[in-house]
Formats: sequence, structure tokens, C-alpha cells
Amino acid sequence: MANRKRDIMLRFRVTPEERAKIEERMAQLGTANMAAYLRKIAIDGYVVKLDLPELKEMISLLRRSGNNLNQIARRVNETGRIYDADIGCLHEDQEKLWAAANEILRRLSAINKRIPVRILAKRIDS
Repeated sequence: MANRKRDIMLRFRVTPEERAKIEERMAQLGTANMAAYLRKIAIDGYVVKLDLPELKEMISLLRRSGNNLNQIARRVNETGRIYDADIGCLHEDQEKLWAAANEILRRLSAINKRIPVRILAKRIDS
């Protein structure tokens, strides 16, 4: 216990319905650690889970593009030549990456617009 980073324990009571709602929201986020979830909500006010298949696709595109670039570089080093097809392949990869990046940014922008911004005012007399 002496080496714990968080040594202050907070306790509070909830109704069975409130606990069920908390557990439901935790399940939506895919977390089972209630302490971490409640701490994050209490400190930041919200938790955002990003499930962007476009991001996974972009990572895959980056890997393939990197592999293609390495193969082309190896061929150029061996032959001293670069072919139009190689340049076209690189150009296509870059276009796909930019399209994926733009889609990710569009989705993140939509998420940002849905998150309510709350200003919590501290009462002076309390």
C-alpha cells in the first residue's frame, strides 16, 4: 500500500439503476475497470472511444505503401532505373492515404461537434 500512486479512497453510494447505467456505459466503451472509468469521468467529464475502421485501413495502406516504396527503391538501386508504373503505384497509394486521412478527419470533426461543452462555474460563497 505504501507504493501506491493513488492513496486517497473516495466512496459514494448509488441506486441499483444508477449502477446498471454505469455498467452499461462501461460496456459500451469496452472497459471493465470501474475505478478507472469513474476517475476519468469525474476528472474529464466524458470518455470518448474512437472506433474508426478508416484508421485501421489507413494503417494498412501505410504498410503497403511502405512495402511498395522499399521494393521500388531496391529495384532502382539494382537497375538504376525507375519505371512509370512504379511512380503510378506510389501516386495511387498516396491518393488512397490522403482519402483515408480526410475521412478520419471528417469523422473526428463530427464527433467533436456532438460532445457537449460545459462550463462549470464555482460558487464564490461555498
